[in-house]
Amino acid sequence: GDRLPSLLALSLALRALNCLLVRTSFVPDEYWQALERYVLNISNYGFLTWEWVQGLRGYSYPLVFASIYKALQLLGKDDVQLLIWVPRFAQAVLAAFADVKLYSLVLHLENAETAKYVYFCHLCSWFTWYSCTRTLTNTMETILTIFALSYYPIKGSKLGSSCKYLALIALAIVIRPTAVIPWIPLVLSHFLQEQRKADFILQKCIPVGLVTIGTSLIVDRVFFGEWVLVQLNFLKFNVLQNLGTFYGSHPWHWYLTQGLPVILGTHLPFFIHGCVLAPKKYRIFLAAVIWTVLVYSMLSHKEFRFIYPVLPFCMVFCGFSLKHLKAWRKSVGSFLLLSNLIPALYTGLIHQRGTLDVMSHLQQLCNSSYQSQASVIILMPCHSTPFYSHVHCPLKMRFLQCPPDLTGNKSYIDEADVFYSNPLGWLNEEFYNDALLPSHLIFFSVLEQEISSFLSSRGYEKTATIFHTHVPQGRVGSHIYIYRKKAETNH
Repeated sequence: GDRLPSLLALSLALRALNCLLVRTSFVPDEYWQALERYVLNISNYGFLTWEWVQGLRGYSYPLVFASIYKALQLLGKDDVQLLIWVPRFAQAVLAAFADVKLYSLVLHLENAETAKYVYFCHLCSWFTWYSCTRTLTNTMETILTIFALSYYPIKGSKLGSSCKYLALIALAIVIRPTAVIPWIPLVLSHFLQEQRKADFILQKCIPVGLVTIGTSLIVDRVFFGEWVLVQLNFLKFNVLQNLGTFYGSHPWHWYLTQGLPVILGTHLPFFIHGCVLAPKKYRIFLAAVIWTVLVYSMLSHKEFRFIYPVLPFCMVFCGFSLKHLKAWRKSVGSFLLLSNLIPALYTGLIHQRGTLDVMSHLQQLCNSSYQSQASVIILMPCHSTPFYSHVHCPLKMRFLQCPPDLTGNKSYIDEADVFYSNPLGWLNEEFYNDALLPSHLIFFSVLEQEISSFLSSRGYEKTATIFHTHVPQGRVGSHIYIYRKKAETNH
């Protein structure tokens, strides 16, 4: 117990460092669903993605960042660097509290030794390092899952509080409706053990559910200007209409063969070993992991971050494994640390960093006298880069759009696909008149060859080459090029 303050200090320092050492982009959602939404509200410039227009996203989570932005604005400190870093540091602080919550959960259920190994495994996890300071709904869902777990009435727990853990789950569901999935086996198991089942439902589940959904409805009513049940829209879109496949589909076994092995990394053998060793009462945690993986396997659109919330459960088992490996413990600990450090630093500092670096080049346009004439078009797969949250000035910017078709039109092709099917034709048609030409074009290196005739005939010159990734794929190149239109000379 008396170790907790020093552990929290350690976690806060580590997560702050973690935050500074993650300078790459993961998925567009970390900017587009949390940060961009509010730059628009506060600064009156920005961009609304189709999810907001369709009411698939709620305002409860972005409200956290809105408050931060508003506070910075009132303090006269809404400098672009602060707008970028403060939300990430806020996320890092929450992640640090979650680290300590996980430790204290195992401390109460087992002992200080086991808690220490679970905490160590959790801090070592490269995927947690990669994700926990990002402004993603999945990150918040994972943090709330850890908080809820610490109040979950597992056998032998004196800290169990039905209202607290149910309220935290409900909050997680408001932020990301899929948060319900890992909790289905846990709540069901609690319900079956509960002596007074009717009381549990009537006095705990229903009141907590009504308060949370009610609050979420009111928050969304204020911002949407009409009643919107975001969770229902989300379910309808992703599950009933299965429109998520628009963003790619994977085979059913993907989470078993790639998803879970990748996010667990070198923890995998210790996770399996721990599952065999852990006391019976932890089977419910394993059930939550298996059930979550199975449910997500049924949906055709799959991503690593979707199963991130089950990672803390897995770390509990890894901790049990480490505790039992008495003679090998030191070498296993060193192995886990080193084997996770490399992917953590590589994915955090190198892989896919170009789309963030390019934004600092655009920030320079804001500070120049040239800003009012400048206009930028980003010719990349849509939402590749963040937008106004990372430039923070009314620069004219545009990118290729890719909303899914919601009308049932079979021959629908989004703007990005139209562009990629014939880049040169698209550019010539779009900018048929020289007066319409943007001052800056930004695109991945793979496109240069194809549009070189347009660039030279319209007087563009390359002004920057920015590294992006060592594994270019399809439309994503290894580098990003910035081309600027040469100033006209008077004859």
